[in-house]
Amino acid sequence: MPKPLNLIVACAENRVIGHHGRLPWRIPEDMAHFHRMTAGQTVVLGRVCYETWPRVRDDNRKPVVITRNQSLAQPNVRITNNVPEALAIAQELPGEIMICGGQRIYEETLPLADRIYLTLVHADVPGDTFFPEWRNLKWRETDRRESADANYRYTFSTLARVRD
Repeated sequence: MPKPLNLIVACAENRVIGHHGRLPWRIPEDMAHFHRMTAGQTVVLGRVCYETWPRVRDDNRKPVVITRNQSLAQPNVRITNNVPEALAIAQELPGEIMICGGQRIYEETLPLADRIYLTLVHADVPGDTFFPEWRNLKWRETDRRESADANYRYTFSTLARVRD
């Protein structure tokens, strides 16, 4: 039986997840949550996410990077050209499969996802990278926690796909 597919994302109410290759906010509590949730897991991510995450190999993560740039290969980092290949590799690695972005990777994997670990930032922010619309799909919220910092209110939610 294949392992469940988990998406982990922080996005604004207007679905923005990035701006010029970076997160459009700095929310330390969310970063700590992200690092805790992905520690020891197999993380599937695109090139930009990989290049902007210096700690990707820390905490025993197993990165699977989707890119055509073979020069990014390093010890314990798997490089592949496409999402289906990345998911096949991830199925063979230990730990849960955590999809970490970016936009194109989320677009291809959302229809396959079993769970979304969502940090919803309660703001509309400028950006050029978006999480696909998930609210029109059938999800059941299994966990929810509200929080805030000096700049933003946000909600940590776990959404499980409702299968017909």
